[in-house]
Order: sequence, then structure tokens, then C-alpha cells
Amino acid sequence: MSFKDKIFNNQSPWGSPPGGGGGGGANGNGSGTRREPPSLDDLIKNFQKTINKFSGGKSGGSRPFILGLLILLFLYVASGLYRVLPDEQGVVLRFGKYVHTTQPGLHYHLPLPFERVLTPKVTKVNRVDVGFRPASDSGRTSGVGNVPEESLMLTGDENIVDINYSVFWVIKDAQKFLFNIQSPVETVKATSETAMREVIAKNEIQTILTEGRSNIEIEVQEITQQILDEYESGIQITQVQTQQADPPAQVIDAFRDVQAARADRERSKNEAEAYANDVIPRARGEAEQVLQQAEAYKKEVVAKAEGEASRFLAIYNEYKNAKQVTQERMYLETMEKVLADIDKVIIDKESGSGVVPYLPLPELKKSGSTN
Repeated sequence: MSFKDKIFNNQSPWGSPPGGGGGGGANGNGSGTRREPPSLDDLIKNFQKTINKFSGGKSGGSRPFILGLLILLFLYVASGLYRVLPDEQGVVLRFGKYVHTTQPGLHYHLPLPFERVLTPKVTKVNRVDVGFRPASDSGRTSGVGNVPEESLMLTGDENIVDINYSVFWVIKDAQKFLFNIQSPVETVKATSETAMREVIAKNEIQTILTEGRSNIEIEVQEITQQILDEYESGIQITQVQTQQADPPAQVIDAFRDVQAARADRERSKNEAEAYANDVIPRARGEAEQVLQQAEAYKKEVVAKAEGEASRFLAIYNEYKNAKQVTQERMYLETMEKVLADIDKVIIDKESGSGVVPYLPLPELKKSGSTN
């Protein structure tokens, strides 16, 4: 019986197991007793016997050689199967030239040497440190190692700042990433350092050390991404994170003194502004009060002058109509004002030369006021 016939007749292609019997039943011998499984040596012998039967029983003939070639050919063809993981992209190369990109899943390509596949991790977030090296990279047991040639930068107000930062990036196009740039890490580091120096040169040191960090990170990310896109690098910058921004260690004490002096200046300035905000409104209020009083006095004097002028014109008009009467009335009114506070004694010349009794009006007035 051939190998194929054994398969279709539900018989073992490796021959009967040790102990004989080829009957039905789950127990293999039809008697209900459980048969022992064959050993590894028995399986190997049965496989050799099956191969010999398939090749006509001639171990030295051409059929085993053909069978071996078929098996090798099958294995060679099957070697073209490959799997792309969910965090990868498959880049198929034919004789070293890019053919196409495959997404996650099971795929096939022509076996070597015709085609081969590269599967870079496209979702892995990579990190590049500029200006410093972590302890694991610098060989130190703890802390970080500073790299002054990368971290020292010149600011827009001609100061020097020691800035350390990290750039996080992923692969957005596997084909461009593999073939357009030779050293991705060095490329990202060089472009981000160029962008950072450009941004630092446009800002003052006080802005860099305080509230301007977030804006600087965003601007550096945009410039770095623009440069990498011009290179067609296939890299996407996800974040630029500032780790440290301080003056150089050699001048940090002097810088702190300058910062303290600036703080004192700001405090004095604020106190002066508070005093000015208190004094100036008060002075303006007093000035406004004086102006209002002067305006009131002006109106009073003008009104009084206008009233006297009107009264004079009225008297003058009456004087033109009756000069004698007006003169006498004016004389009497004037004398009344002049002699109002003077003690007076009235003597009548027509009554004779002797002393004439008179009515002492001022004394009566004084006595009346005292009573």
C-alpha cells in the first residue's frame, strides 16, 4: 500500500506501531486494553521504512534524491513567508531595491536572494538627549554627564545659557527612514541642536530661564520637523522636552547676585509705583479742589461786579431823570454809611447860642443793648 493510500484509509503512514495489530477501536487492538505509545527510535525507524517504500525500496536510487530535492524546494519556497508585527512595517527589497511596504500581518515575498524584508519598529518612541548623557550612557553610576559643546548657547542679549533637552521621535515612513538617511540618531541630534541654537539666539536669557520654555520647545519642534521633512527622512518629532536651563556653572553665583539685584530693583520700583499711585491721585484731587474754588471765586467776583455795574447804571439812569433828588438821596445814603458807627451830637443853630437839650440816641441804644 502506498503512502497516499495509507492516508486515505486512515492508517498511520509510519506503519504499524510496535506490538502489531492494526484493528479498529480507540485502543488500537480491539480488546479494550490500552496500547503503549511508540518510542522515538521506533518513530524514526518507521519513517525510514516509509521513505524506502515510497522510493521503491531502493535506498541508493534516484527517487530519494528527488524526494530530498522536493523537500528542499518546498522549504526554500516556504522561506518567503514572513510576518509583520503590529508595531512594525515591512519594507520589501528586490535585489536591494525598494519594491513596496506591507502593513502588519502575514505576507509572502520571493525567497533569497531575490527579495528580502526589513521590519523597523514604527511605533517605538525613540529619544535623543542633547547637552547631556544619562548615567547609563556616560558610564557613571549616578547622575548625568554634561556635554558643554552641545549645551552652551548664546542668547539674544549676548548671555550664555547652559541648556539640556531631549527630543522624542518615531518613524512615520519606513522606506524613507531606511534609505534617505544614513544615521537617524545623529541626524535628529544635529537638526534639533541647530533649531535650538536658532531659537535661543532670538530670545533673552530671562525669558529662557522663566516663562518662555514652553514656547521655545514648540518652536524648536517645528523647525526640527521642517528640516527633517526637507531631508525626506521619514521621521516624526513628537516632543521636545527641556530638562535644564541655567547659566554656566562658572558664573552661576554672579548670575544669582544679578538676579537678587533685579529682584530688589523690581521691589523698589513696585514700592515707588504704589507711593505714586497714592500721592498723585491725592494731589490731583487737591488741585481740582483749588481750581473749583478759584472758579467759584471768579464767578462770585464777576457776578458782584456785574451787579454793581447794573446798580450803577440804574442809578445813573435815575440821576439823568431827576438829578436833584438823586443827589440828595445819594448824599443821605452815603452819610448814613459813613456816620453809622460814630457817636453823634446834633446842635440846632436856629435855637440860639445856649445849650440845647437833645435826645441822646447813642446812649439809649447802648443801654438798650445792655438790657
